Amino acid sequence: MNTCDLCDRFEDKVRVLELPLGDFGGRIAFSGIVSTIKALEDNSRVREAVAEPGEGRVLVIDGGGSLRRSMLGDLLAGKAVANGWAGVLVNGAIRDSAAIAQLDLGVKAIDTCPMKTDKQGQGLRDVPVAFGGLVIRPGDWLAADEDGVVLADAPLA
Repeated sequence: MNTCDLCDRFEDKVRVLELPLGDFGGRIAFSGIVSTIKALEDNSRVREAVAEPGEGRVLVIDGGGSLRRSMLGDLLAGKAVANGWAGVLVNGAIRDSAAIAQLDLGVKAIDTCPMKTDKQGQGLRDVPVAFGGLVIRPGDWLAADEDGVVLADAPLA
């Protein structure tokens, strides 16, 4: 079910992310249970997460909206595909967008930046994150497509 239909059918159960995100992955529509990362310009926790079984989950990365460093590149996106992640949503930047567009992975981000992050082992995993007018919690359900991103407490489709 697309995000518009989810909003029509479950208006009282969905929350809409108020953030203009671009589609960068080879898969535009995706959904799954949320796992979160909160980190600024350091993708060490992202590397850890995508190396683990994704089991159809969606990785939500709160990069503080920074466009100075990219939180996801083609190598980590490739690991996400290999390990069964459905998608990655980045409140920040990604890089290697042409290569990521060839992968069977949903990727939404604010924009691109060619600069990689510093790897200092910083950041938090599976904590609530707040951006785009919402608090996003680990275990929430997220659905995304060309019209936007909606979240709910449990799967709706």
